Amino acid sequence: MSSQTPSISLQHIDPAEALEDVPARVTTDRFTVAAEICMRARDDLARRGYKPDGAKQLRLFGIWEITTYMIPVSAQHFRRVLKANPDLPQGISEKPGGAKMFTLDEVNSIRAFLEHEGQQGKGYRPYRPKNSPAKIVSVCNFKGGVAKTTTGAHLAMAAALDGYRVLVVDLDSQASMSTMFGTLAEDEAQTAYALIARHRARHVAASMGIDDYDSRELDEDVRDAAKVTADDVIFGTHWPTIDILPAQLNLYWAEFQVPVWMQTHRSWQFWDALEGFLRDERLLEDYDIILIDTPPALGYLTINALSAADILLIPVGASFIEFDSTGRFFDMLYTTFASIEDSMARISENAPKFSWDAVQVLLTRYDDAQQAELANVIQVYLDDFVAQHRQEFTALVGQAGERVSGIYEASHTDFNRDTYRRGRETFDRCYHEFKKLLIGCWERDRVEAEAREAAE
Repeated sequence: MSSQTPSISLQHIDPAEALEDVPARVTTDRFTVAAEICMRARDDLARRGYKPDGAKQLRLFGIWEITTYMIPVSAQHFRRVLKANPDLPQGISEKPGGAKMFTLDEVNSIRAFLEHEGQQGKGYRPYRPKNSPAKIVSVCNFKGGVAKTTTGAHLAMAAALDGYRVLVVDLDSQASMSTMFGTLAEDEAQTAYALIARHRARHVAASMGIDDYDSRELDEDVRDAAKVTADDVIFGTHWPTIDILPAQLNLYWAEFQVPVWMQTHRSWQFWDALEGFLRDERLLEDYDIILIDTPPALGYLTINALSAADILLIPVGASFIEFDSTGRFFDMLYTTFASIEDSMARISENAPKFSWDAVQVLLTRYDDAQQAELANVIQVYLDDFVAQHRQEFTALVGQAGERVSGIYEASHTDFNRDTYRRGRETFDRCYHEFKKLLIGCWERDRVEAEAREAAE
């Protein structure tokens, strides 16, 4: 009989040989070296999706893509409109006689012209009721690796291609969202940390009866924090209709600083910092959608995001562990916000309760061949909480991720057209369902406002 090689799990390991392969013990200094190496590697890898000077640049859009995905007209009609209106952007060709390509700004100029001059009710520009504030959308779950950042980034990009103005708020100190949009904060003063510090500083001033933030009665750090504005923390991106409030590692200091501030000012309602900033700086008027990427933890930053939100999107993979974790997340949401409501009720008899326009669970990284049964079970248990479309992982997503980009930044010319269609379809369907939810929430607000006016 021939002898069989034992499986790896049964092979004998000689302690002396194992000792020879053990690396030196690790001290904290080694982490500094590892961090520096990772930062250099990160910059090198990130530049795969960047221009040589390190700045990201949004690609151009061809007529096929514009008329297929962005503006509801035929390619022939699109060309006729441009020919009849030479003042409109005419596009550029990368080579003589080549296909005409357009920037997103140029697409939006043509979209605005069609909205004004074209057939009414065609939907050249996306719906938002007049005088309605932006909807704040928080993408959240304290389970890591559920595609929060990927989902949020693609929804922001899809909305921008649709004609909406989007503000992305990165509350995760890992700053993956900021990296995707090519805008990292230099320090914590350019992150949401500054918003929370501002909210606390203004509370301190108000408690002292001071409305002049230059007053020498205030400490210097309070004076500086109270005067932070949107211009200090909001930056443009390579997407002309997407701005970002970025993050960086020091943003995590907020999780340590907030409880310190709460000890000295117990009446400070820290959970209102983000929503108050968005309202006071009139950002709810400047943008259509404000999309918040949260860290994988239910800390002070996430509580701010949840408190500010109109809509909660909760990505979750179709696995038992992730479903179980999401259930615990819902339990912590209840415990946290019920506690805040109780504390507010002790201060005021008319204290408001938290409410959200909608909560939607998104099944992400979905594989129909392996996860259909469990996904159906999740759908049954959570019922109307679960989005109908399941976000599949495709090769297009993987290739875009390697370049630190979203699938909407990938050109169809780099792929077989059918491959591109299939890859893009999963996020287009996700966005379509989100957009329907968004418009429905706006429309409910409008109908309720009209009913209140009629009652008065």
